[in-house]
Amino acid sequence: MDADDATATADRGILDRPAPDPDEVLRTGPEDHHVVDLYLPTGPPRAWVVLVHGGFWRAEWDRTHLRPLADALRAQGYAVALVEYVRTGMPGGGWPGTFADAAAGLTAVRRRAATEPAPVVLVGHSAGGHLAAWLLHQPAAAAGGDLPDVAGAVSLAGCLDLAAVAELDLDEGAAVDLLGGTPAEVPERYAAADPARLGPTPYPLVVVHGTADEKVPLEVASSWWRAAATPGRDRLVLLDGVTHFPVIDPAAPTFAVLTEQIEQLLGRR
Repeated sequence: MDADDATATADRGILDRPAPDPDEVLRTGPEDHHVVDLYLPTGPPRAWVVLVHGGFWRAEWDRTHLRPLADALRAQGYAVALVEYVRTGMPGGGWPGTFADAAAGLTAVRRRAATEPAPVVLVGHSAGGHLAAWLLHQPAAAAGGDLPDVAGAVSLAGCLDLAAVAELDLDEGAAVDLLGGTPAEVPERYAAADPARLGPTPYPLVVVHGTADEKVPLEVASSWWRAAATPGRDRLVLLDGVTHFPVIDPAAPTFAVLTEQIEQLLGRR
C-alpha cells in the first residue's frame, strides 16, 4: 500500500466507526427508510441541526455512517436530526422519491423542533450537501406559522452542480441514475433538482470543500458558486489538502470548521 492509499484508507475510517443509538426516532411514513434519528442534548438545544447523509444517493449508503458526527454535535449542545431517504437501487428511489423523502424529513424535524424552539440549520455531506442546498429552495424550508426558522445550510463536499456531476461521471453515473437521464435527456428534472440551476438560495449557504477531494472534485463546488452564490452572504470555505471524508469526522480538525460555520449562520439571524 503506497502513502496515498494509506491516507485514503485512514480518511474512510469514519464510515465504520461505532456510535450510540439515537435518543428518539421520528417516523415520516410507512417504509423502513421513513425515519429521522434524533440525538438530543441534556438541556435546551442551541439549534436543531438537520444532518443529510451522502453516498451518491445510492442504496448501499444509509444514515448510520453519520451517527458519530450526530453524537459529537449533540455533545456541543445541538439537537441533531439525522434524516434518512429512499435511494437509487431501492423501490421508489431517485426522482422524485428521494427528494420527497428529504423534504418530508425536514418538515417533520421543524414540527418536532417547535416543541423545543431553536433555529434550524441544515448540514449535508456529498449527495446530502446537494439535498441540503435543494431543500433551501423548497416549501419545507419556508418560514411560517409556529415552526422554527431555517437559518441556512452548510454543504460539506456537496454535489452542488448535478450537471457537472453527470458530465464528470462521478460514481459511474450517480447523477444520471438519480434523475433518470442526462441533462439533455431530462432537462426539466435538472431544472427542478440542480442547485446550480435553481439560482440563489433563499437562505444562506456555506460551501465547505477540501482541495484534495477525490470523490467530488472542487470544481463541482466552484461551478455552483459561479452560477448561484450570493456574494457577501454565502461563503466558500476551502480546506487545503483535505479529502472527501475528514469533513464528517468529529475527530478531525475539520470538525471545528463545521461548528464555526454553524455558529456563524446562527449569528446572522
